Amino acid sequence: MEVVKTRLQSSSSSFIHAAASTRHGIVTDGGKLTDPHHQHHVRHVSAINNASSSATDRHHSAARHHPSRVCASTILTRRRPSILAIPQCGLSTSVQSISIWQCLKHIVQTEGSRALFKGLGPNIVGVAPSRAIYFCAYSKTKNTLNTVGIIPANSPLVHILSASCAGFVSSTATNPIWFIKTRMQLDSNANGRMTVGECVRRIYESQGVRGFYKGITASYVGISETVIHFVIYEALKKKLLELRQSSPAAQALASGDSTTGGGKTSRDFLEFMVAGATSKTIASVVAYPHEVARTRLREEGNKYRNFWQTLLTVWKEEGKAGLYRGLGTQLVRQIPNTAIMMATYEAVVYVLTNPASASLLPTGAGN
Repeated sequence: MEVVKTRLQSSSSSFIHAAASTRHGIVTDGGKLTDPHHQHHVRHVSAINNASSSATDRHHSAARHHPSRVCASTILTRRRPSILAIPQCGLSTSVQSISIWQCLKHIVQTEGSRALFKGLGPNIVGVAPSRAIYFCAYSKTKNTLNTVGIIPANSPLVHILSASCAGFVSSTATNPIWFIKTRMQLDSNANGRMTVGECVRRIYESQGVRGFYKGITASYVGISETVIHFVIYEALKKKLLELRQSSPAAQALASGDSTTGGGKTSRDFLEFMVAGATSKTIASVVAYPHEVARTRLREEGNKYRNFWQTLLTVWKEEGKAGLYRGLGTQLVRQIPNTAIMMATYEAVVYVLTNPASASLLPTGAGN
């Protein structure tokens, strides 16, 4: 799913629905041929079109004198062969949206099933440290702000500042890993797979160390997504807790909490999953354009220079839909992932802050 999302976000996703159009179509940019191998063919077609144009003019002249003798060939010559524009490096203004299944099918047919796992190595290497750095920074910042007392404890501002700090530290530390992963996923060479070492060497030789931080501005803008996510998550978690405490069943069991130590139940962690999935969905939809801009900035080439210029270019060439390419794939991949991650995070925090707990399972989970 990660490869599909990256391909959909990129400017070089040449996915064609009609096989015949793929075989006979010519990619153009404002009438200019982009494939030099078809130069001779185009000159030949141009000569044929000129001859057809002259014949059409003669037909039209005869038709003016004899309106009733307009033949079918005259009508046919008025039709121009349709040219299917392929979005290649952002040159085409015609964007075709395709489904996740169509994208998967295209990758498997053209590059093989192994292409669906491009960038898996950097992804595995980067996930653990990225999550660890993020949640560590978030927890430390949150505890520090609550302890200092300058800002009201556990207020939305505390959550905003904590998420911002965590996102900044995590993005800065792990951006080179995600940059390499994106480059490997964008490699559509079916004859040979790019290795991690080869990818690192290419980037370093062409752009130096700074090349590994292309798209870092988009990642910093993407901190807004994590801020929205955690603010909504904390608000939902607080609201769910209030609803449970105000319920008659919770009040009836209040005396029993003293014997169990106020342990969490499996229902608590289920609510954490629901809150995490809901907040992540809203945050992803609101802040998604930064994902497209980040992928475009990490592509090879110099068309996309900075974050705002990239957004403006995509908007002009592809419209609003271009800024949300791959959103469906992102939601399918991220929602269950975030739900499990948030429940796991809460479980780890609960165990670490309650060392007297006899078991890692929440109270009532084993019944």
